[in-house]
Amino acid sequence: MTRHRSLALTLLIALLPLNAVALEVVATLPDLGALARAVGGADAKVTVLASHRQDPHYVDPRPSLMLPLRSAQLLVVNGLQLEQGWLPPLIRGARNPRVQVGTQGYLDASFFVQRLQVPTARVSRAMGDVHPGGNPHFTHDPRQGARIATALGQRMAQLDPAHAKGYLARAKALATRLNALASRQRARFAKLPAAKRKVVSYHRSLTYLYACLGLTEVTTVEPRPGIPPSPGHTAKVLTTMRQTGARVIAQESFYPRRVSQTLARLAKGRVVVLPGGAGPKETYEARVMRGVEALHAALAR
Repeated sequence: MTRHRSLALTLLIALLPLNAVALEVVATLPDLGALARAVGGADAKVTVLASHRQDPHYVDPRPSLMLPLRSAQLLVVNGLQLEQGWLPPLIRGARNPRVQVGTQGYLDASFFVQRLQVPTARVSRAMGDVHPGGNPHFTHDPRQGARIATALGQRMAQLDPAHAKGYLARAKALATRLNALASRQRARFAKLPAAKRKVVSYHRSLTYLYACLGLTEVTTVEPRPGIPPSPGHTAKVLTTMRQTGARVIAQESFYPRRVSQTLARLAKGRVVVLPGGAGPKETYEARVMRGVEALHAALAR
């Protein structure tokens, strides 16, 4: 009897990995991972390569990051060259034909969003870190998150037909919630006086969030994307803040704060530090609302 029970238990353990997870998903960035977890539910295992504390432009392509890519069935990337400096060597090193560029297992989120700030002239390095395909920081806008969720549901359903119904249902429900969230918050911010709906950014990475909330970016602390502020440019930013009445400087947690804090002190304003992405156990909706609440509180003062 004991031998039979032991044999049954061994067989059960052997079968568990086969049935526990249907789809192995790797996402490059935390927001994409949070969206994939919400759409995948219990039918997918999601691994995120970058931390929410890291600037997505500059992630160390450690060999350990190749490990989840080797067994992945779906790779979700931001695109618009945001991961260009670190993702290609990881994909090559993983040697997984299922997640190569152009395959069904490679999903570029930028293909499904409404792109903003797409350059109309030829891009050069003199312009700073300008992306030829448009601003890549679209996950700050829940409306774009809704579009990505829909795309994820459709792609997961294609890769794992046995669980297609669940993927599609969760994606539809999430997209509906995110669009509703965006509508509520835009109406909420519209109640602020026009003078209070002006904001300064450190990096040009909050464009999509401002478009969603109806805010106006009057200038950036960086003179050009990715270029540290000089004393001369900092003086210009201060003048702009005083002329426009903008008192809030918004930036993500991984950008330096010294210059922003100095400007806020001189302009009698404040610095709002927004999350750079969803935390390890945080939902995408919670991450968006965390940033929105902090921004509204600062603007409403």
